Amino acid sequence: MYTPDFTAPRVLTVSQLNFYIKSLIENDSKLNIVFLSGEISNLTDHYRSGHIYLSLKDEKSVIRAVMFSGNARNLRFKPTDGMKVICRGRVAVYEPTGQYQLYIEDMQPDGIGALTLAYEQLKKKLAEKGLFDSAHKKPLPRFPKTVGVITSPTGAAVQDIRNILYRRFPCVNIVMCPVLVQGDSAPEQLVRAVKTLDMYNACDVIIIGRGGGSIEDLWAFNDEMLANAIYNCKIPVISAVGHETDFTICDFVADMRAPTPSAAAELAVPDKAELMSYYNSQLQYLSSFMDSRFRQSSSLLIDFQRRISLVSPQSKIDKYEKNIELLMNKSQNLINEKYIEKSNEITKISAKLESLNPLSVLSRGYSIAEKDGCVITSSSQLNKGDNFTLEFSDGKINATVNGD
Repeated sequence: MYTPDFTAPRVLTVSQLNFYIKSLIENDSKLNIVFLSGEISNLTDHYRSGHIYLSLKDEKSVIRAVMFSGNARNLRFKPTDGMKVICRGRVAVYEPTGQYQLYIEDMQPDGIGALTLAYEQLKKKLAEKGLFDSAHKKPLPRFPKTVGVITSPTGAAVQDIRNILYRRFPCVNIVMCPVLVQGDSAPEQLVRAVKTLDMYNACDVIIIGRGGGSIEDLWAFNDEMLANAIYNCKIPVISAVGHETDFTICDFVADMRAPTPSAAAELAVPDKAELMSYYNSQLQYLSSFMDSRFRQSSSLLIDFQRRISLVSPQSKIDKYEKNIELLMNKSQNLINEKYIEKSNEITKISAKLESLNPLSVLSRGYSIAEKDGCVITSSSQLNKGDNFTLEFSDGKINATVNGD
């Protein structure tokens, strides 16, 4: 290492001076690990390279700082201007400009945990984008045929979900999507599971979650990509992460939030016992209602029939028909009476006529003499040799007058 001799005056180049100062700082063990608190200003986030350039300041001083992409990608929150932070890093000189600066290896919010701050930042960002709006929430199906479950295959949550689903609604089908629920690989697996179930329309409702834990344990459910996958999912999603007091981004973006995995299973399917009780009560109500309506309708029908009969032409027709029938009966009776009366009169007249009937007289041994169509009433009307007829009751004979 070149060490300029400052005891004797000589002219140095800028590079020599910067190199010397850099070597002094970098060889100072106290500056190799520095914890520095300050307020962020002049922050520049290079999205392509991933490097973050900023200044840290307090009431009196400012120092330039840089955080390279390898360290920046491990941040749990997004640094912003005005944020107070505590940084761990090393002090070194950027030799081309002769400027010393802090090379940040780790950064934490001052006064609040990094995960908590990252959670609040992402929550605010997604809320502003509308991912939490109730207008986008899809209703849960009343009678799902298939329930998709995204959780760890070895945790207690999956057993609780399975047991409750089968107990409440035995006919339901369950599609399991085993995934990691914590660790660096967990968010990617959760996203892939949601998208796969949605792409194949594999179920009617999705339960995604895990049992309780610390904020670090639940962090996979605070992933922005997972939030977008749930938001874009066409199948309703129930979030069941942690315990009742635990809230994650997944809870806010899901269509329904359940305080526990067991509660999610209860929300996903109806209860068989409750359904049977409900339908039995509805059957009783319907039967009672129909009986009541039938009696009411029958009473109304009878009343309508009575009212109609009062104004119906048929009643008048029936009345006229009865009057006509009575008149016909009376007429027939009068005719019969007249008939009998006239029959009796005819009988009497016939008897009288019979008594006057010549034939009747003839039948008693009398006869009628006729000549030339005239009845002979005296012997003076006949002369000897005259031909005439004698009519008896049973016929006529020709006769001739022989004597005087």
